[in-house]
Order: sequence, then C-alpha cells, then structure tokens
Amino acid sequence: MTSGDSLILRDCGPDDIPAIQSIYADAVLTGTASFELVPPSVDEMRARWENITGGGYPYLVAVLDGEVAGYAYGGAYRARPAYRGNVENSVYVRKDCQRGGVGRALLEELILRCTESGFRQMIAVVGDSANAGSIGLHRSLGFDLVGTLRSVGWKHGRWLDTVLMQRALGPGDSTAFEG
Repeated sequence: MTSGDSLILRDCGPDDIPAIQSIYADAVLTGTASFELVPPSVDEMRARWENITGGGYPYLVAVLDGEVAGYAYGGAYRARPAYRGNVENSVYVRKDCQRGGVGRALLEELILRCTESGFRQMIAVVGDSANAGSIGLHRSLGFDLVGTLRSVGWKHGRWLDTVLMQRALGPGDSTAFEG
C-alpha cells in the first residue's frame, strides 16, 4: 500500500466470494500456505463462508481502492466441545498486495473481533516452516511458536512442515471459560 491507497476492512458478503476464491485459488496452486491441492470452486468457497459465519465466527475482507485485496476469518480449532474457547485464524492476501500491511490490518481486526466474541486462544496453523512472512506477522502480533509438525504435507514436489502458533485473547486462561 502507498499513502494514497484507501484500505477498508469490513465483514465479508456473498458478493465478495468470487474475489476470495481467486485469491485462494492462487494460494493453492502456487503457494504452500494451504495444503489443498485443487482450488475449491466459487460454490464451495461460498458454502465454507456460510458454514463459518453461520457458526458465529468473523469473516473479514480488506478492500483496497475498491477491490478485495485479502480476507481473514476465524473458525473452530477443533470440533470437540472442550475446544470451544479457541479459534483458528486464516489470512490470505492477493499477491500484488502482499507485504503492504493488508495482512497485518486483517489479522489485527480478526484478533479484536475474536476477543470481543469471547474466545480465549487464537491458534495459527501456518503451512510451511519457510513461510517467514506469515510466521513473522503472527509473531509481531503476539503469537508464540508452540510447535512444528515436520514433513506432514507433500506439495510442489517436497515435504512441508506445519508451524503451530498461539496467542491468548482477552483473559486467556486466567479465568474459567463459560461459553
């Protein structure tokens, strides 16, 4: 982003799904952040969005000069009830907008929204231990490295790690969770 660019963060709507699908498709085909191998269709991405927002989780888009530049959402970390105080984050930024503050703005807002919703821990599952941008972004926003699962994904002809990072939200684990 440059000083003349206008970045707007807002809730994702159904009209944003084609742009989100395009951003994610590029990440699936060319990157290592996602371990999917085939990009989901627009209809599948819409169903995923409906599932996430229907579950009460935030789903945000960053609009830069009128176009979707990135998106972020929180979702269930695990399905079992004891995990309900946790949220897993996902952040994807259009290639031409990376390293310009879009991902940071999205993740900051997502942290705020998840905290306001009463979640106590945010988990980042970063694809590829070589993903220095994502790891650095999460670290700069208070996430701690809690583990690395070595060689758990095979993509683009090589083994990929998964990096686990975690950040407390609100009171974290200092009080009982009543949710």
